[in-house]
Amino acid sequence: MTRIGYAAGAYDLFHIGHLNILKHAKSACDHLIAGVVSDEMLIATKGRAPVVPLAERLEIVQSVRFVDEAVAEVVPDKLDTWKKLRFDIFFKGDDWRGTEKGLRLEREFAKVGVEVVYFPYTMTTSSTALRRALDVLTGAAPEQAEQLR
Repeated sequence: MTRIGYAAGAYDLFHIGHLNILKHAKSACDHLIAGVVSDEMLIATKGRAPVVPLAERLEIVQSVRFVDEAVAEVVPDKLDTWKKLRFDIFFKGDDWRGTEKGLRLEREFAKVGVEVVYFPYTMTTSSTALRRALDVLTGAAPEQAEQLR
């Protein structure tokens, strides 16, 4: 039986933390689908647009050797995504573990037999830190930089 895994993320300013999650995810399943969150979804959920547009993020993620398939994630409900893709395992960074969002996700997925697996969050690198560094380099004040995105 083929075990299908799903690893969702923005994958903006792709870095080692992203690579680690995809690498660990692939080691725990036979077929890995990476869900790349759309620009519109990121604006709606995080209040900001990504630095790298969706088409480019999809191409980058699809090019990672651990990823069998990359899809655009365009709906907010992970259960709706599951209904379409029918994965067996959902991978997430452990910054979600024990949070209200994470616990809700675990309950919803348990009802349909999906296992939620958390991987260590890479503390040394984050897209947020990279975005701040870009703001400093471009000389933009944070609120101005946000408007440019």
